[in-house]
Amino acid sequence: MQQAALQGAGRSRIDRRVHARFGAACRGVSLIEACTVLAVLSVLAGLALPSLADHLAKRRLEGRAAELSNDLQYLRSEAVSRNEAMRISFGSDAGGTCYVLHPAAAEGCVCASDGSARCTSPTLSPLRSVGMPAAEGVTLLSNVRSIMVDPRLGTSTPGGTLRLSDRAGREIRHVVNIMARVRSCTPSGRLPGWRPC
Repeated sequence: MQQAALQGAGRSRIDRRVHARFGAACRGVSLIEACTVLAVLSVLAGLALPSLADHLAKRRLEGRAAELSNDLQYLRSEAVSRNEAMRISFGSDAGGTCYVLHPAAAEGCVCASDGSARCTSPTLSPLRSVGMPAAEGVTLLSNVRSIMVDPRLGTSTPGGTLRLSDRAGREIRHVVNIMARVRSCTPSGRLPGWRPC
């Protein structure tokens, strides 16, 4: 009981010393000061938000480009390891664009922008299907409907150019040659870290 009283007395002595030393400076923040700080912070946040949205769109495009490049390498390795011709087919619908990795039948599997895939034959099953909804802002365009990879030689038929672009006009191209190798570049040179085409 006495310790509690001493602690309470000690606190009040410290409070009195602080108040005597700093006086009115210990009172706190006024409403006007708080509103001014909030106004400045909201202006700074408003300036940073478009830059953040642009950065996220650029990262989304680069992520999709890396995913497609990895899937092309995966397709080639699966063709060789299974000793079976494999194919990547491209598609689009009202909701966006897509691609599907599947066994070599030319019209074997089709994809949808929601990422689903269906095959015409019950014996076929897709390896992987990737959808790119239009709301995401990344579009995939190809100058070929599909590319087939030969299991014995590891070559592709035909070669093709796959273009990934976003709403800001940035573009990444994957050029697939007949050796099924992928060369990636950007035609505009606006993406740092990517070779210009």
